[in-house]
Amino acid sequence: MYHRVISSGPHGSIDINVAIVGGGIIGVIAALGLQRRGMRVTIYERARTWHKTGVGFAFTSAARDCMKALDPCILDALLRVGEENKHDFNRWWDGFSPKTKAEAESEDNSLLFQVPARDAAYIGCLRSHLQLEMATQLPEGVAQFGKQLESCFDNEGSGKVVLRFVDGETAEADLVIGCDGINSTVRKILLGLDSASAYPGYTHIVAYRTVVPVASVSSALGQDKSNTACMHLGPDAVVVSYPVNKGLLLNISILVHDPNEWPDAEKTTASATRDEVKAVVKDWGPHVRQLVDLLPETLTKWAIFDTGDNPAPTYARGRICIAGDAAHASSPPLGAGACMGVEDALVLAETLTTALKAGATPDKRAAISTALQAYSSVRMERSQWLVQASREAGNIYQWRHPVAGREAAKCEAAYKPLARKVWDFSVDEMIGDARATCQNMLSGAR
Repeated sequence: MYHRVISSGPHGSIDINVAIVGGGIIGVIAALGLQRRGMRVTIYERARTWHKTGVGFAFTSAARDCMKALDPCILDALLRVGEENKHDFNRWWDGFSPKTKAEAESEDNSLLFQVPARDAAYIGCLRSHLQLEMATQLPEGVAQFGKQLESCFDNEGSGKVVLRFVDGETAEADLVIGCDGINSTVRKILLGLDSASAYPGYTHIVAYRTVVPVASVSSALGQDKSNTACMHLGPDAVVVSYPVNKGLLLNISILVHDPNEWPDAEKTTASATRDEVKAVVKDWGPHVRQLVDLLPETLTKWAIFDTGDNPAPTYARGRICIAGDAAHASSPPLGAGACMGVEDALVLAETLTTALKAGATPDKRAAISTALQAYSSVRMERSQWLVQASREAGNIYQWRHPVAGREAAKCEAAYKPLARKVWDFSVDEMIGDARATCQNMLSGAR
């Protein structure tokens, strides 16, 4: 569903230097949005080059509206590499009960529920494809690689925030935005190493992810399902699949409940085998078992961590803030974690522009701090709601929900209100709220 978006640019020059820690999707999106508003931006990324991760993700129409408001080049990049659902509906199927592939492909026998694709309106792509496409819009030198943050602090003497990296080098900026992911160093600095909210918690979900050629999948799922977005639900697991790479590849993500503890929160990936996944679905329908047979013999599994047990009490202090997964990492089931990060980037762009526009306040440092507090205030409720809602959606998908269980009608009734809150979202209202909140805080500070 497309929503009209308040005009947000281009803008004149705003004389500040912004340091973005983390060159992932949200870091690059934030950089492009702030750059378009005339701010000087530097991305500090710990990796040696842009990420090559081939996993997929998707963006709602609201997230795309945010992209357009930040900088139309972001949306253009997504449309160049993304893929819409070709079916009129997004569908949730019974992946466990069918005894034959014909039964599995029959909507009468195996379709649990569906929503119109125009409502969900997801566009899916591979992370690396979108990142590289957006990176072409960054001026040379904006992205600095091999820069792992060690510390940052507000230097009263210079009036700058000082960043120190593990290689011994330092940098200065007027503000720091931490987009450094689930194990964010900036979050630890912001909230304190002794704070439980500085660390993510294990959701007891592991994700097995890969992509396979769409042409190879029809023998397992049938022509219809292999070319459209589908979720196959079952006990303690869900199989999510949707086309990416202009429909040539099928992104597959198998989310499995894990009753055990994950040994190391700092290392959230591990080697896995196809046989591990086969053991999970050994009693499922033949279509799912055959789909798993298409997975590579060795693959990677991701331990899914989130911030639900100990949410951050704030996303900003002084002239340092966090955004995206660094602020509110969520599990995948609602498919909106990256979308929340895009919303964050737009609110940051709006509050900073509001606070720093000509005549807003003569004290630039105070204006930046106020803008970041306004951002935190606006984003806190919705982003932290998503973390909990994604957990609930995961329980629905894995037939672990205490009310819905395995009953299709109850699963649908539990799921749809969660999804609607993600999809039916006014970007215009969020922009207006960001501007008004920042203006009110600026007035109160005078």
